[in-house]
Amino acid sequence: MHTTGIAFDPIVRRHDTGPGHPERPARVSAVFDYLRYTGLLDSLDQLDVRQASDDDLALVHTRPYIELVKREVEQRREQLSTGDTVISEASLESARAAAGCALSATDAVLSRRVQNAFCLVRPPGHHAESRRGMGFCLFNNVAIAARHAQRRHRVERVLIVDWDVHHGNGTQAIFYRDPSVLFFSTHQSPWYPGTGAAEETGAGDAQGLTINCPFPAGSGRAEIMTAFRDRLFPAAVKFAPELVLISAGFDSRIDDPLGQFTLEDRDFAELTTMLLELAPTAQGRIVSVLEGGYNLQGLASACHAHVTSLLGEMPNTPKPATPAN
Repeated sequence: MHTTGIAFDPIVRRHDTGPGHPERPARVSAVFDYLRYTGLLDSLDQLDVRQASDDDLALVHTRPYIELVKREVEQRREQLSTGDTVISEASLESARAAAGCALSATDAVLSRRVQNAFCLVRPPGHHAESRRGMGFCLFNNVAIAARHAQRRHRVERVLIVDWDVHHGNGTQAIFYRDPSVLFFSTHQSPWYPGTGAAEETGAGDAQGLTINCPFPAGSGRAEIMTAFRDRLFPAAVKFAPELVLISAGFDSRIDDPLGQFTLEDRDFAELTTMLLELAPTAQGRIVSVLEGGYNLQGLASACHAHVTSLLGEMPNTPKPATPAN
């Protein structure tokens, strides 16, 4: 079996961030339309998806924080009081759908309905901590998926790889003392949110299970590939994960307006292939969850390369992606 699922709920488009905001509904539309335009969508198993319940969200987030999000969305605030996260009338529903896609994909992969899966979601999640949302994020989709895999499917060890240009401070904070999760991140530094120093390596029984690889603006293929080979691979072999989750942020691609890395589509394809081959204990079980990526054409073409590699194929060079409006 080498099938790849896609988890997508059109409801995620309803999260309205307002004119001029980089994290806009057109992001997922650009990717979905391009996958369909190139014919790649026909090769994917379109998964049934659901909305995350309060109990699902509480796998990671505190009940008071979940209630705060509900209340502030109902009050039609323009921004969460916990951080720099724009909200609108449909933001809670969209965020539940995003987390639900990650849950549905995790179920599909761990029950062997598909080999791996890509979650086309927004709002993103990796900045959201257990008690606060920030950085465009309400709920931490990847962290919720990891906890769900452990509680529902009895997975003991999860590897989370974050190649977004911004450090996934929320994911790190949630698992910083947890020896059942290995968190690996490559990111630009100094850059938002200001976390992710190389010295941040975990605590207690999880000492050494947070691996941060910060790089300066202008870094790209050489730096990221070396970090994967020299830092991630030895740690992952020792850790022996049973599931790999990717915080797939494509703002680390060249020409992204919110990042200054220089990765290209072929690099994302190669990183994906490396992760598929990384840990025999994971047996190729990967759930990839969209995080950042704000150049619509670049986001669409990078996702195309990433998903093609999840299918076990070599990316071709289709016509350039046309940004959605």
